[in-house]
Amino acid sequence: MSKGNKQQGFSWAVQKIKARDKSGYMFIWPLFSVILGLAASGLMMLLLGHNPFVVYVRLLTFAFRDTYNVADIFAKATPLILTGLAFGFAFRATLFNIGGQGQFYLGCVAAVFCALKLHFLPAALLLPICLCSSMLAGGCWGAFVGYTKARFNASEFLISMMSTYVALAIMNFLLRSPLKELKGEYPQTDVIGQKAWIPTLLPHTRLHWGFIIALAVAFLAYFILWKTTLGFKIRAVGMNRNAARYAGIDEKKIFIVVFLLSGAFAGLAGFMEVNGIQHMLVQGFNPMLGAEGIGIAILGNAHPLGIVLSAILFGALKVGGNLVVQTSTIPSSIIGIMEGFVMLFVILSYFLQDKLMARRSKKEIKARERGVNQ
Repeated sequence: MSKGNKQQGFSWAVQKIKARDKSGYMFIWPLFSVILGLAASGLMMLLLGHNPFVVYVRLLTFAFRDTYNVADIFAKATPLILTGLAFGFAFRATLFNIGGQGQFYLGCVAAVFCALKLHFLPAALLLPICLCSSMLAGGCWGAFVGYTKARFNASEFLISMMSTYVALAIMNFLLRSPLKELKGEYPQTDVIGQKAWIPTLLPHTRLHWGFIIALAVAFLAYFILWKTTLGFKIRAVGMNRNAARYAGIDEKKIFIVVFLLSGAFAGLAGFMEVNGIQHMLVQGFNPMLGAEGIGIAILGNAHPLGIVLSAILFGALKVGGNLVVQTSTIPSSIIGIMEGFVMLFVILSYFLQDKLMARRSKKEIKARERGVNQ
């Protein structure tokens, strides 16, 4: 490929990406989707014999009733931000990381292993080791998916999804033998030492400094995607792989790097849960975290800022919704129903956006043809 052709392809990619990034409707569509999702959930509540206005008022009241509940919203949002980034970062390259749950589990295993085996180290050294080991475990597991995509052109959707079951089997095996508690009664680890606990951000709450780390990671993801050459290449591959290849971008290397970073984000969520909240690893805990991360990334338009806001919204729904369920006859499944309706309308909004963009493109082409003819 000649140097001139590469420059032409590169310039084309730059123009397309800048035009897409300047869209002013990035957060408007998700906002309408949330409103419509809550409205549809309200109709479902009416069918169950409950007043949706009363339920939503109680949900907001419970969620923001005191400092503990508000702090709990951010505590629940912390792992959701990271699993959302695990999907959203890959989605920017039009890759589907469905294996966030497995990467999260391996991050949990790595974090609890280091916390238990290196308990003699000081906290200033032990915590960074647990953090880095969780990111390394999740990143390597994700990089394997990227390698199969680059080497064999395998479906990253299927490989990442099936790798979750393998990761789950690995975790279950370790919890039943090498990492099993000393009593040997349950498939879980012993409680890790307090030196390995993430320090609390607000006293007498469950909010820890992991939330600040998650925000920093979200900013790092934004910086990589929009302020670095690597991020431009990732978005160029996501926009049009043929054009990116024509511009001289090595898409296979991008596949591996993207899944490495995405897996590291999900693995870091394991560190947040084990060292920040659970302080131990229990078989089968938090089984929906990866799926919720996918929904959060979709709601946030795969943008780090949107993912943070979506995770906080889901955290508020969980905190307020759980308290509403505990104090009323509303079924516990209503929280999942609300999340599901929101995701449904988000997906429908993407369909409408594609239709509107296609119609706009046709009008532009016709306008250009008229100008040429005149």
